[in-house]
Order: sequence, then C-alpha cells, then structure tokens
Amino acid sequence: MEQIYSNIDNTVLLLSLIRFSEITKDRVNLSPDTEILQASVKKLTKGKNFKAHRHNKLERTTSTTQEGWVFLQGSVHAKFYDLDNTLILDTILSAGDCVVVFYAGHGFKVLEEDTIIYNLKMDHIMELMLIKNLLKKTNEKITFRVWQ
Repeated sequence: MEQIYSNIDNTVLLLSLIRFSEITKDRVNLSPDTEILQASVKKLTKGKNFKAHRHNKLERTTSTTQEGWVFLQGSVHAKFYDLDNTLILDTILSAGDCVVVFYAGHGFKVLEEDTIIYNLKMDHIMELMLIKNLLKKTNEKITFRVWQ
C-alpha cells in the first residue's frame, strides 16, 4: 500500500492507494481511524464466516468530501494534487486497484473502453442522511449521527 502525504504539511494524508497485486490475507486499513471515509482490504478464504453484527452510534464531524474508487475493469490515467495544487502523483490505475482520497485534488482520463469503477463518495451519503434527518450542517462543518 502506498500512502501519499502532503509536501506542504507532512501530517496530512492526501490519499491511500493499494494495487490488486498487493492484497493479502492480512487486513490492511486504507484509512486512519480519524477520517470520515473508512476503507480496508483483505483477501478472503473460502468458508470464512463473519458473524452478523450492527455498528454502534458514533458522531463524527467533517468539513470536506472524501471519496474512494475501486477499479473493476479497464484502466485510467490518474493525477493527484497536493494542497497547493502541485502534482504529487501521476499513475495508471487498473482492475483491482483501490484509491481512497482524503484531501488530494484529483482527476483521471479513461484509457480503455468499458472501464468500470465503484465510486464511493461522502456527498451521496450526506444527501441521503439529510433526507432521513441524520445529518446536521452548521458553519461549514457537517456532523453525522450514524451507526458504527
């Protein structure tokens, strides 16, 4: 896994990237516990069971959108930018790769026809939560009341 930190402020994790070939049977957390968007990856063994469970209530506050991409098919040329908008990573992402973007600017160009990605983004989740009255917005910060 590659974690890209800002050159402007080396305490700011801009993004985490894991290539399909790097995924093992050991769980890898792509997100620090302090971030709103949580992601991890693990190769699963046939027959493994996960006990049914529910997440506890947890309140978190954010002032930004975070997003993740999981590439299922094809490839893209991706560029990621530091806090001052300077290019920090220029890479090709392919099937099986996953990127979690916390604070990096970003964009990509599709390289293959029928490229397929899952896009996970807090904006979509926040819209649903506003509708269901689980979210309150005050002074540019957003507070979630969610089940952990």
